[in-house]
Amino acid sequence: MSESDLTDVATEGPVTAHSTAPEGAATTAPPAAPQTTDDSEERAAIAASIPAADSFTPLAQAAAADARKRITLTGRSVPRPPRTRVLTVANQKGGVGKTTTTVNIAAALAQAGSTVLVVDLDPQGNASTALGIDHHAEVPSVYDVLVEGQDISEVVQACPDLPNLLCAPATIDLAGAEIELVSLVARETRLQKAIAAYVETRTASGDALDYVLVDCPPSLGLLTVNAFVAASEVFIPIQCEYYALEGLSQLLNNIEMIRSHLNPALHVSTILLTMYDARTRLSAQVADEVRTHFADQTLKATVPRSVRISEAPSHGQTVITYDPNSSGALSYLEAAVELAERGVARTTTEESA
Repeated sequence: MSESDLTDVATEGPVTAHSTAPEGAATTAPPAAPQTTDDSEERAAIAASIPAADSFTPLAQAAAADARKRITLTGRSVPRPPRTRVLTVANQKGGVGKTTTTVNIAAALAQAGSTVLVVDLDPQGNASTALGIDHHAEVPSVYDVLVEGQDISEVVQACPDLPNLLCAPATIDLAGAEIELVSLVARETRLQKAIAAYVETRTASGDALDYVLVDCPPSLGLLTVNAFVAASEVFIPIQCEYYALEGLSQLLNNIEMIRSHLNPALHVSTILLTMYDARTRLSAQVADEVRTHFADQTLKATVPRSVRISEAPSHGQTVITYDPNSSGALSYLEAAVELAERGVARTTTEESA
């Protein structure tokens, strides 16, 4: 198969069943019923049938890889966890893709049928922007939850693109919360209590949350401490550069301090390699280093550098809805599926032990 053929395959939409209607039959058919069977094996077989391109045609290799992901992942649902998973997306080093990872993983999970809440703890409010959520100064926000003790249900807004994706926005007021929290009682557990109460209320009403993703600022202040106390899992995006490895060891030390003093259940469950550039030896070396030391936590999926990922927030969208066929969207969708399946498998193993 030629490079142009592979490119054509990569630009096709989701695979659909071939029509068995005879010639001359009416072309308008009733909408198909939602697919309830597990077609993972069939999808995998179709994806495997796409021939691999050789190393001398990198564009064809990329096109074939994206085509396989599209066939395997597009329109697929993910298993829902037996109970709400609360994950803090954290890395004290800035610019590693925390907010981008939070909103795109959340959007991918929501698109696959899960109910997801994003809690924006960064005063810049970038996660709120990417989800198309109003977060100007007059909007009720996470600040009111942490400092004023307001119920989180009163600040949650639905994402306009994905109704089962919710967001508790951040406003500029959150910048002063670090100082105001210092004098408050139980300052480290205020977010944990708010999220726990909201999760319990949703579960009791029969509309349970599947995931809560907390987007942290790039620092270890009281906001990040609140996020660590509120979650049982830490999700760490790591940029494929040397400085990211240095920051990771410091982050793990801080997580261990939180475990010892405030939240014994906290653990690193997921690591995602971001801004991966397959053309550079450095990216491969960083990826190998991380996978060597954190084999069980590191996802197989990696997120490449992508212009589409960077463009999406300027349109008030995630890349999942902005350009679902782009390599960035497919990579985040792959990571979300892996995150969901690992969580269910881990829960099953713990219950059978």
